[in-house]
Amino acid sequence: MGIAQSPENITSFVPRRWLRGGHVQTLASFVMARRLHLPEPEERYVEVEPGIKVLCHCHWQKDRTQALTIVIVHGLEGSSDSQYMLGVTDKALAAGMNVIRYNQRNCGGTDALAPVLYHSGLSGDVAAVTREVIARDGVTRLALVGFSMGGNIVLKLAGEWGAQAPPQLRAVAVCCPAIDLATSAAALHERSNRIYEKYFLWALRRRMLHKARLFPGQFDVNRLRGVRSLREFDDKVTAHYCGFAGVDDYYDRASAAHVVERIAVPTLILYATNDPFIRITVETRRKISLNPNITFVETSDGGHCAFIGAPAKSPVGGGNSGDGCDDGYWAEREIVTFLRRFQASPAM
Repeated sequence: MGIAQSPENITSFVPRRWLRGGHVQTLASFVMARRLHLPEPEERYVEVEPGIKVLCHCHWQKDRTQALTIVIVHGLEGSSDSQYMLGVTDKALAAGMNVIRYNQRNCGGTDALAPVLYHSGLSGDVAAVTREVIARDGVTRLALVGFSMGGNIVLKLAGEWGAQAPPQLRAVAVCCPAIDLATSAAALHERSNRIYEKYFLWALRRRMLHKARLFPGQFDVNRLRGVRSLREFDDKVTAHYCGFAGVDDYYDRASAAHVVERIAVPTLILYATNDPFIRITVETRRKISLNPNITFVETSDGGHCAFIGAPAKSPVGGGNSGDGCDDGYWAEREIVTFLRRFQASPAM
């Protein structure tokens, strides 16, 4: 079912043969090989707070000022090299857009840049990157794209900006956003989802130990003892080192659900009913449904940030390896199709 009426140009999602079900789709998105060949990006470090920098991989069209610029934000323990980041970039470049693949703090090999951790509420970092490209590159049209944790961050930023967003911001598009953090963390701890939770905990523990080696005396690795769930990690580590009173305070203040009703630009939310661990509460759905700027598209299948359908043979104006064909990654295609509406009209 869908909360808001879907645009006519959004197609139905049909899962690829033998890839039906939330877990199958989700796991397949991790293990299926994709051949994506992107042009060499410009590496840019942006200072988001004094002494704290993030790494952006920038892909520019010939006239960067007139092309729509999209800033893509990855999910928990992802990076600018996550497959969905590369897939959207491939399709967006073929559609004539600029793309900035944004690494959250510490991600993409940047742990040494600052003695801090990252968390789901860092919308101010994305705001700093947008201000940078507007001022430095003179971009006139901007859109924000986010997946999972990154989806929460860009929705949170758009809601915080509300009607006061920079005039260059034209749209937002997200896939499976972790918009209700507490509910999704609880779902991640369900028995059927332990494989995902164990992976995230392994990656987060590894990062914590690496940060402690890089910055002696800044992090107490003993706080990792006894941690058996993401909620416990966020209580003992994330909240402690990121300025929150505890895990409940963190999940409450960092969730975009509190500001989604204030989003004032056209926004697309893609979500699968069978996403294994992202949950959107009834109250948040109500807020979304009351905001006329948001189009909510909910499919019965697709898993978490997967949406792997059958590839098409006919050209669709942007696809795998820039060959103009649909590679079957439905969410990536629909996001780029949605954002095409906000590109500059060609000169007459």
